[in-house]
Amino acid sequence: MVLPGIAFMFIFTYIPIYGLVIAFKSYTVVDTIKDAPWVGLENFRIIMNDQFFWESVVNTLGISLLKLLCGFFIPIILAIMIFEVKSGPFKRVVQTVSYLPHFLSWIILGGMLISWLSTSGLLNQVLEGVGMIEPGAGPNYLLDADKYWWIAVLSDIWKEAGWGTILYLATMSRIDPTFYEAARMDGANKLKQIWYITIPMLKPIISLNLILNVSGLLGSNLDQTLVLMNSQNQAKSEVINSYVYRMGLAQGDFSYATAVGLGISVVSVILLFVANQATKKMNDNQSVIF
Repeated sequence: MVLPGIAFMFIFTYIPIYGLVIAFKSYTVVDTIKDAPWVGLENFRIIMNDQFFWESVVNTLGISLLKLLCGFFIPIILAIMIFEVKSGPFKRVVQTVSYLPHFLSWIILGGMLISWLSTSGLLNQVLEGVGMIEPGAGPNYLLDADKYWWIAVLSDIWKEAGWGTILYLATMSRIDPTFYEAARMDGANKLKQIWYITIPMLKPIISLNLILNVSGLLGSNLDQTLVLMNSQNQAKSEVINSYVYRMGLAQGDFSYATAVGLGISVVSVILLFVANQATKKMNDNQSVIF
């Protein structure tokens, strides 16, 4: 039963690793990988002097760090709130509503956001209704580059927060109820029960998610970027993945795009090890992954 999965990974994950060699060559579509001339580290030297690449790095780190700081704890808080709900039907409704955006593609959600954030969109209508702006004076928020980072962060949280509660809810469902009963008998209120029982029980899965989030800091959401990016906000919305996509597929500079991807992958692996070492302290010096 495992063989098809192994074959899939070997064909689509390991064999393509050979293609990384074009990062050290001047490759074009008329060449084979073998025949393309070797240029060594020339592509990496070009990257280091590329202003637009470094702008995409700043945007990627800015958006990813905001997502980590703002979005990492929201699924934990939401999962605890759902877990504490006693009404079964209401709990299922809340879970369904919070999960739903995850199953909608960024094409759909992006279209909704473009409509809502337009000059005559839902957000401006609400602000006009409460008297915060004059009728017809609302801006198109997606055309304001300075607001893009927060639009990307908040829309990503909206889409993924509910889905992120699944692992936490599954972990909490395995906590022995007698722990809470003993705490109540000792006079612990609900907040103390959460702080001293629920959260410590969630530490391993919190550590694992933190490691994965930190290791993915340089990998921003390409689907979201391609949908929400436009010529007005590109200075703040261009991330590494979209830059690689544009250089590799749109402009045909495959060697340069591969070099960028290879460098980012190496840095991501380093971040993975650093995050794993940092989270050992959360688990009594026991590594979550390595």
